[in-house]
Amino acid sequence: MKSCLRILPLLAAALLSTCCTSRQGAWDAVYDGVPFDMPRVPLPSIPDRSLSIANFGAVPDGVTDNTSAFAQALDRLGSIGGRLVVPAGIWLTGPITLGNCTELHLEKDAILVFNPDQNLYPIIDTNFEGLDVRRCISPINAEGRHDIAITGEGIIDGSGDAWREVKRRKVSDDQWKRITARGGFVPEDGKGWYPDEGYYKARLTAGSLNYPDPSLDENEIKTFLRPVMVSLRGCKNVLIEGCTFQNSPCWNLHPLWCENVTIRNINVRNPHYSANGDGIDIDACVNVVLTGSTFDVGDDAICIKSGKDADGRRHARKCMNLIISDCTVYHGHGGFVVGSEMSGGVKNILVRNCRFIGTDVGLRFKSTRGRGGLVENIWCRDILMKDIVTYGVIFNLYYAGVAATEMSKDGGADLVPVDETTPEFRDCHFYGLVCSGADQAIYINGLPEQPVRNIDFTDCSFSSRKDAEVNYAENVTFDNVTVNGKTL
Repeated sequence: MKSCLRILPLLAAALLSTCCTSRQGAWDAVYDGVPFDMPRVPLPSIPDRSLSIANFGAVPDGVTDNTSAFAQALDRLGSIGGRLVVPAGIWLTGPITLGNCTELHLEKDAILVFNPDQNLYPIIDTNFEGLDVRRCISPINAEGRHDIAITGEGIIDGSGDAWREVKRRKVSDDQWKRITARGGFVPEDGKGWYPDEGYYKARLTAGSLNYPDPSLDENEIKTFLRPVMVSLRGCKNVLIEGCTFQNSPCWNLHPLWCENVTIRNINVRNPHYSANGDGIDIDACVNVVLTGSTFDVGDDAICIKSGKDADGRRHARKCMNLIISDCTVYHGHGGFVVGSEMSGGVKNILVRNCRFIGTDVGLRFKSTRGRGGLVENIWCRDILMKDIVTYGVIFNLYYAGVAATEMSKDGGADLVPVDETTPEFRDCHFYGLVCSGADQAIYINGLPEQPVRNIDFTDCSFSSRKDAEVNYAENVTFDNVTVNGKTL
């Protein structure tokens, strides 16, 4: 009997070792077959030290504001760092700012809800949609930090309904009644709902963009300056794992100018009508792995950016060395998207084993004159697409800030000089795409002065109303590509 008891710990250790080895092997497989030099992305180093938010007077009733409790707990972790645990319950709070070597961990059945009270969110200098701008501080934020993590099985809710505008045509009659019953502002034309009249005033000056007249009082239009939900700026060694992110005021996740980012097994949700309700915008980051995650959002789902126009060229930060694998997108303007903010350049991206179900576009590449920047060495392999509303694959260099469902093809063929403001797309490779249902299989619309170059499709199958259309492109090849059973 005693000998058996001595053996049990050894067996347990062996089993644990086997389990860990198996998990590590599965993680290592992410790097198999990458067609460019991709370094292994290190995980953050978090001290073995935990604090519970419940020990700082926080109350999980969904009513009590716990902003002070979170600040005190993070201050206690201080420069040493550690794990801040959020137990089961509904925890209402204002902004959370992460420090070095800090992990925010949500246990199962923990719901972190961000208080929509605008007084908790000061307006700061930041960068949004590729420009240096003023916006409200993000509910979860970090700048210039290293070794940070957001993990667990809980839900993070940004209370975005209190911040976002809603277009009338995007919702049903019943939804419209519920939205307008909250108050807010509806203009005489009845085409939209706005959280307040200041937001509407800003929208009138901004048009379809998100940059209002700078002469407006920013406090009057504060709701319009709504934040992304998770903003990580200039951080190194980042892990985001396991949680559900939903109902963001603007984009859900925005890693900007970060290095060594691992995102795995997360769920990202927004209503289909959510304005600027992107899933994740990986912006001018280096060495990123995104895997095993699901997206169901109101705008682009997985989006790659690197700055916009003069600001983007001045920062001159590429987005490069990315692996995106085993992800599913259920709704979004685009399943995987590059642009339109790509002025710093995009290089070395592998997208594989992903599924896009009912998105407006499957694989979307967009820019316009004035951006500049070079997008190159993009690999898309083994992508399954079903019920795509418009294009299975699109390159559009006349992007005008509208959804693909509203896109006009009247780009025009006027020739202008090539300079630093001319965007360039080249060396993009598509293998093993299967698209079951789309309006058009492939649409490529380059610029006459800078054609899209070196685009190849291999072993792809599309079923769609229209096949392929190619304008202002060089060296576009099709090898064993069929549309509705016919070879291109």
